[in-house]
Amino acid sequence: MRLVWILALMISFLGGVEVKIASYNVENLFDMNNDGTEYEEYIPNGDWGWNEEMYRTKLRNTANVIKGIGADIIGLQEIESEAALKDLKAELNRQGLYYQYYAFAKTRNSAVNTALLSRYPIQSALKHPVNYSGKYRDILEAKISVEGKILRVFVNHWKSKSGPESERITCAKRLLLRLKELPENEPFVLVGDFNSHYEEYKTFLKSRKHNDTDGITGINHILHTIDDDENPITYSSLTKDNEHLYNLWYELDEEKRWSHQYKGKGEGLDNIIISPALADGKGIEYVRRSFGRFDAPYLFNKGKIYRWQQSRKYPKHHLGEGYSDHLPIFALFRM
Repeated sequence: MRLVWILALMISFLGGVEVKIASYNVENLFDMNNDGTEYEEYIPNGDWGWNEEMYRTKLRNTANVIKGIGADIIGLQEIESEAALKDLKAELNRQGLYYQYYAFAKTRNSAVNTALLSRYPIQSALKHPVNYSGKYRDILEAKISVEGKILRVFVNHWKSKSGPESERITCAKRLLLRLKELPENEPFVLVGDFNSHYEEYKTFLKSRKHNDTDGITGINHILHTIDDDENPITYSSLTKDNEHLYNLWYELDEEKRWSHQYKGKGEGLDNIIISPALADGKGIEYVRRSFGRFDAPYLFNKGKIYRWQQSRKYPKHHLGEGYSDHLPIFALFRM
């Protein structure tokens, strides 16, 4: 009996490869090249003092957070360029965290873009323009081989809440169009800054600025994270059909379901959403209750997220302190 137990334990270990997937909006990682699309504050050697020293500090601070997360695959938002992504990879390497593979989606005329770092081979990477107006950031798709199994990761950065919900619905419809093209039962994970609360269909109803869609939302209605009666999709109901998706925020206690602050109130704008194939008991599976936000104490200052610091007093300038206005989120997946 003891031998049987040992063999079962060995098989469990051998078949239990875990993969941590994360998402992090790093808040404006701009390089030192002047491309003409920079925000005013990030013009190289401009009036705000965005210089080589500030750039290197931002790289070190960002890499320090990513190292703390320790993800195998991480989707990133607000990376200006492939050059900035490569510099971040180099800084991570100096800090002892090596990502051999990467993907980057450059949107025409966009100041910031989406990217992905991976320890597992990226078989292919595609960028999906939401439309060709240049108004929306492209969606990045990476086809990743995890121990011989295929997992697709989509990195999103939807339109901000400076605009109405119809703009985020445009992003959601483009993403859904691509998801419907995938082979049936192929597992995928949606990550990124959706600029949408996990229960946006409840939170935006009274906002005249946002609700220009008669109560319809991109993240909930278009991506089907709620059912026809507007009940949230649960893990147990995920496999009933292939239409619905599961938002992992529901794994946390309600008071912790936020990754961004607006006027002192927490918002769950960053999301990790999984497909039914990650809960069907075959191949790659989501590890239940593994979802979390990376909220190390150093990411807070005086009870607020310790974002990258800028002085608005004349002369306006970067202070060389802080991290991002978003907290990273992560989840585990097991073979």
